[in-house]
Amino acid sequence: MYKQAIVIRSDLKLPKGKLAVQVAHASVENVIKLLNKGESSLVKDWRDEGMKKVVLKVDSFDELIKKFNEAKSRGFLVSLIKDAGKTVVEPGTVTCFAIGPDKEEKIDEITKDLKLV
Repeated sequence: MYKQAIVIRSDLKLPKGKLAVQVAHASVENVIKLLNKGESSLVKDWRDEGMKKVVLKVDSFDELIKKFNEAKSRGFLVSLIKDAGKTVVEPGTVTCFAIGPDKEEKIDEITKDLKLV
């Protein structure tokens, strides 16, 4: 089974709509990166299984960066999202990142201690 995980900062207390948009940015950005890297079969397999996604939370910027760096160091393709700052947060605010899609058990090694949004 495949899935994608999006990890978002809860300390920003984003309104639901803003949170949804940031998650969408991360999801799409990482899929585009995978396709550009030639991983279309992985994306196809994930899509055929229903495109499972989870949205998880961390308490701070530091915790987000720690998880991001852990995923990157383990070889995952990841996308860090910085907001344009036109509505709720300051320009350049890091809001979330995406991991995958990839094998569910591999992603769980990094995200197993995080809670769902």
